[in-house]
Amino acid sequence: MKNTVLIPTYRRPLDLSCCLLALQAQTKPAFQVIVVVRDTDTETWQFLSEFDPGTLPLETVTVSVPGVVAALNAGLAAVKGDIVSITDDDAAPHPTWLARISDRFTHDTVIGAVGGRDWIYQHNQLDDGCRQVVGRVQWFGRVIGNHHWGVGEAREVDVLKGVNMSFRTRAIANLRFDERMHGTGAQVHFELAFCLALKRLGWKLIYDPQVRVNHYPAQRFDEDKRQQFHQVAFINAVHNETLGLLEYFSPLQRVVFLVWAMLVGTRDALGLVQWLRLFPSQRSLASRKWLASVEGRWQGFCTWGDMRGIRFLGVSHAEAQRRREEG
Repeated sequence: MKNTVLIPTYRRPLDLSCCLLALQAQTKPAFQVIVVVRDTDTETWQFLSEFDPGTLPLETVTVSVPGVVAALNAGLAAVKGDIVSITDDDAAPHPTWLARISDRFTHDTVIGAVGGRDWIYQHNQLDDGCRQVVGRVQWFGRVIGNHHWGVGEAREVDVLKGVNMSFRTRAIANLRFDERMHGTGAQVHFELAFCLALKRLGWKLIYDPQVRVNHYPAQRFDEDKRQQFHQVAFINAVHNETLGLLEYFSPLQRVVFLVWAMLVGTRDALGLVQWLRLFPSQRSLASRKWLASVEGRWQGFCTWGDMRGIRFLGVSHAEAQRRREEG
């Protein structure tokens, strides 16, 4: 099977160089490598003009809209392989990455997606751990990631991680990443909505810890600063998760999820119980996170409702936003 590798990038030429060098070292050569670059990203364009790809079948795609969703959708339009393998510009796939991915797809035609472990290095220190439960969405809405700690045998999951996920091209022929995701860069949880949409179509998603990439989280140039609290980034992440789950769940599950989310929640999307648990140690920060979580849940619900013609207080969420912008 022919592998296309798709890499969205923005202002990280040194990281991108390491990623491309890792692709040159694959035991199974890539059929096509697509790098999606923002039109205003002069640093990356300068790097690519000087980079010697050797035998790497490198192509570039230009995008003018900010955010990973627009970049990936632009890249998908140029894919020619049987498999499209997506990774980040700050990751370096292991030499057997493409070979193991191809083997998984070849041996089971019902598999629509394959992902694996990303070995995260923070300041040259490996964030190591062992988890058996990876990439699952519990029936009431709690999302369990743990992709960077997953161990054991290959198994079926609900969600893969953006830094290490591959798709059978014909399985996603009619799918694109959801352009309703909020954010101007990372657009956290964008892969959640995409993976659940694929699962809803009946395809299997497989997590294999032996499908590995080294991940060196680099600086972001948007509102999301990874480990630092930013109100807009927090709201955006909760919005995106909420939207993806509401699209996937049955009507009854939606009700259960919204009640659980507001009453309990998680550390990354606080409900009342999580706020009470964190307040003694985080004080005002816990309150800011809780208020941002409530706003994110509401925005996600409104975005989902807009697509179904649901109106709130007599006006759609999109219309209300337009009126606020117009003053």
